[in-house]
Amino acid sequence: MIHHTTGSASPPVPADSSSGFSRRQFVHALGITAGFVGLGRFLQAQAPAGFGGRGGGGGRGGNAPIQPYLNEIEGYGPLVPDPRRIFDLPAGFTYKVISRAGEIMSDGLHLPGQVDGQAAFAGPNGRVILVRNHELDPPLPQSGPFGADYYLLPKVDASRIYDAGKGRPHNGGTSTLVYNPTTQSTEKMFLSLAGTMHNCAGGPTPWGTWISCEEAVEGVSENNEKEHGYNFEVPATTEIGLAPPVPLKAMGRFNHEAVAVDPRTSIVYQTEDRNDGLIYRFIPNTPRRLTDGGRLQVLAVKGKKTYETRNYPETGGPTMPPNVPMAVEWLDIDEVESPRDDLRTRGAALGAAVFARGEGMWFGNNEVFFACTNGGLTQRGQVFRYRPSPAEGTPGEASRPGTLELYLEPNNSALLESCDNVMVAPWGDLIICEDNAAPAPVVGTFTGSNYLRGVTPEGKIYTLGRNRYLGISELAGIAFAPNHPTMFVNIQVPGLTLAITGPWETLQKGPPVTPIPVEAPRPAAAPATT
Repeated sequence: MIHHTTGSASPPVPADSSSGFSRRQFVHALGITAGFVGLGRFLQAQAPAGFGGRGGGGGRGGNAPIQPYLNEIEGYGPLVPDPRRIFDLPAGFTYKVISRAGEIMSDGLHLPGQVDGQAAFAGPNGRVILVRNHELDPPLPQSGPFGADYYLLPKVDASRIYDAGKGRPHNGGTSTLVYNPTTQSTEKMFLSLAGTMHNCAGGPTPWGTWISCEEAVEGVSENNEKEHGYNFEVPATTEIGLAPPVPLKAMGRFNHEAVAVDPRTSIVYQTEDRNDGLIYRFIPNTPRRLTDGGRLQVLAVKGKKTYETRNYPETGGPTMPPNVPMAVEWLDIDEVESPRDDLRTRGAALGAAVFARGEGMWFGNNEVFFACTNGGLTQRGQVFRYRPSPAEGTPGEASRPGTLELYLEPNNSALLESCDNVMVAPWGDLIICEDNAAPAPVVGTFTGSNYLRGVTPEGKIYTLGRNRYLGISELAGIAFAPNHPTMFVNIQVPGLTLAITGPWETLQKGPPVTPIPVEAPRPAAAPATT
């Protein structure tokens, strides 16, 4: 384990927003006054350290210049360069590497690589249970749990592997980590879902499970014994063992990214990672029992057939104004197992709104937030907010519809770029992981850095941390420990999970910052899905 003492941290959040872990309880856990609850409201503009100047490189970036950052409000102070070149955080904050890809886990298997989305659950005796995705494809056995030549495969119950891959099982799935926040130590790790592929993100449920999503739509082939493109449910438990690999087919077969569950209704909202993707809603037949099936629908803006939310110039943008709630309707869609991978095109033909690579999604404050990584005039990303109807999922919503709002589109890399995983923090702010996996920098240019951003309820952006593994890495899996001031985040390459703590009761003020101008629009190409 690596211990670092100059960085940043974040508070705890339960697996779902209905757990009863209130702002007041969060403040009590930190041992500070109730005045801290309004952190976002009290933060004002901070000057970034080394803005436009020299900075240390990442794990692969050496001393290349770092992309500058800008805050619209005051935060915890400028980011301090990490001498280990793992993660930069404000002075006084601490991170610890609590797991690293390739380690031997408690079940005797290797911890898989490409760690991605995750959620934190309350475990017994104050422990935290992290359930984590691994975004691995079949051709990567060296990064999988079974070893480069699958020599560890006999350790696994074959009936608990979704796709055996004709003797070479797929390496995607989930791992579970049991963490003791008091001793800051990992006590247990084990494989918890096996035989799936490209498990990117997902979301926690109010009943203590993690929905793991396959971001891949592949059929039966020479490498696949089963079809892929489904969601799977994994219980948050400390008991070593694999979850039953049951595909939740009624939730649709498409390029899944993330989900968010409304604890009042058990309705599951879903994003699709395609440049012409949709937003889906799944209404289960039985609350809290997704395996019982249900109804799949797509989001449409009322009175605006196939509405363009992407704001691309070539699609007539900008068409969607910021901070204007629009009434929505939900349209039923059939053939949800989609053998032709055409859910999004059929949904758009019905009138569904089109989004640019829907990725992270979270239910908090009775709202659903989701990120579109490549949306916006300059393709730097958008964040949307959906407010469910008081009669969500019932006939009554026709007269009292939910609303969709473009919450953020800064079109400014220094504020936000390539927004990915999101979650609502205990103090009410939205926390965003950036996914800007840029290649090695051109001499004299800035490296595409991945930042951890915070957003106040008023929509003001500030910076919490910076990934120093530049080049092909990304931040993912932002999560807060229930009832303990610890934040977890993953660095996908080289496969690290960090636990971050710090003096959240203190604020470091700086002089106002003059926002930099919005850059000129760039062509809206459709980048490859990552």
